[in-house]
Amino acid sequence: DFYVKYGLNAVEGVSEVASVGGYVQEYQIDVNPEALKAYRIGLDKVASAVKNSNRDIGAQTVEINKAEYLVRGLGYVKSIEDLENAVVAVNSNIPILIKDLAVVHLGPAPRRGVLDKGGAEVVGGVVVARYGANPLAVINQVKEKIKVLAPGLPTKVLKDGTVSRVTIVPFYDRTQLIHETIGTLETALSHEILISILVVIVLVLNLRASILISSLLPVAVLMTFVVMRYTGIDANVVALSGIAIAIGVMVDVGIVFVENIIRHLELPENKGKKGKALLELIHCSTVEVSGAITTALATTVVSFLPVFFMENAEGKLFKPLAFTKTFALSASFILGIVVLPTLAYWFFATDIKKEKTKKIGNISLALAGVVFAIYFGMWLPLALTLIGLKNIFHDQLPQKIGKYTTEITLGIVLTVTVFLLTEEWRPLGHGNNLLVNFFFTVILLGLILGVLMTI
Repeated sequence: DFYVKYGLNAVEGVSEVASVGGYVQEYQIDVNPEALKAYRIGLDKVASAVKNSNRDIGAQTVEINKAEYLVRGLGYVKSIEDLENAVVAVNSNIPILIKDLAVVHLGPAPRRGVLDKGGAEVVGGVVVARYGANPLAVINQVKEKIKVLAPGLPTKVLKDGTVSRVTIVPFYDRTQLIHETIGTLETALSHEILISILVVIVLVLNLRASILISSLLPVAVLMTFVVMRYTGIDANVVALSGIAIAIGVMVDVGIVFVENIIRHLELPENKGKKGKALLELIHCSTVEVSGAITTALATTVVSFLPVFFMENAEGKLFKPLAFTKTFALSASFILGIVVLPTLAYWFFATDIKKEKTKKIGNISLALAGVVFAIYFGMWLPLALTLIGLKNIFHDQLPQKIGKYTTEITLGIVLTVTVFLLTEEWRPLGHGNNLLVNFFFTVILLGLILGVLMTI
């Protein structure tokens, strides 16, 4: 109450520190009723004497040498003797003191409960975070403050010479819960993004377009977090699940825009278009589907209107989800209609003609894969080496590789993505080795995507 509590209260983000368990020390006066009767003194006089003996008294001011001094009498009780010598009444010029009527001693105040830890009675404190504060940041700052306070805690030398020190031990720490919750969401989002990338690659069958669509996801999520920050929406489990739910629709926006651009580019009359002609073609392709996408997204947002008007507990629970999903959809729409067409122009307009430049680029790609594999201690970056080698042999073996160059590249990228998903997901559990999990994931995704392609 007098050392630790004040220290922890000073931590940024802490609202209060509530003491629990232990005893509160107080002066206790056990009055002797026979003595009261003998001296003809009421209990109210004893209570009044105790009260008057433990207070400050102001006596206005005294002027000395044209200077005013405040006069104040400090009357706080500092020991049992101070209370024992408090005057209750005067009888025949003889003061009757509290010690004549009662026994004064130190003792614990009555308490309503105890704090038990492992069968031992302990003294504890509950740190309450301020509303709107980041709990994880507050917990970490409290831990740092405890390290600062620890050297000043009471010590006692035991009979055997051992120095015993009071220590602060965490009783209930939310850190693990917070990390596990964030970890669950991170895993779910990473799985969802990897699956979305797989679906995009299989549906579009164009590596440039797949990279273009997949790049929409992290930027749109980042934009959502920025808006959440400035609108004061907490990044709790419900709010983040709104982003998770929106990822599928966000990918749809990218697929519709980019696939329509590719469809126009694949028409015989549009092949080989560059510069202004390509720019106009991308503009027309975007305008063609923008109305339908706007209507689709607006319908989703409008369907959330009842949620926005919820109040009390249900409003607090569900409104963050509605807001985050709306922000995510709006971000994906802005990126789809403003950024994606521009990126599409750069992606599809870039065509390296010079053989020497191509060769240098492919060799660099192959070497980069080896360097990354050695640096990170994993074989996945070797996929870059395979793509680089494939491009190098593309011109030397045109009959064997040239025909299927796009399929080979997509196959390498798909294999790496499925492997990453398997490593993260482990659908058959950690009891089965990674290869068995990998083949199971391939079969499962093959069946699902096969049904999708059939439809």
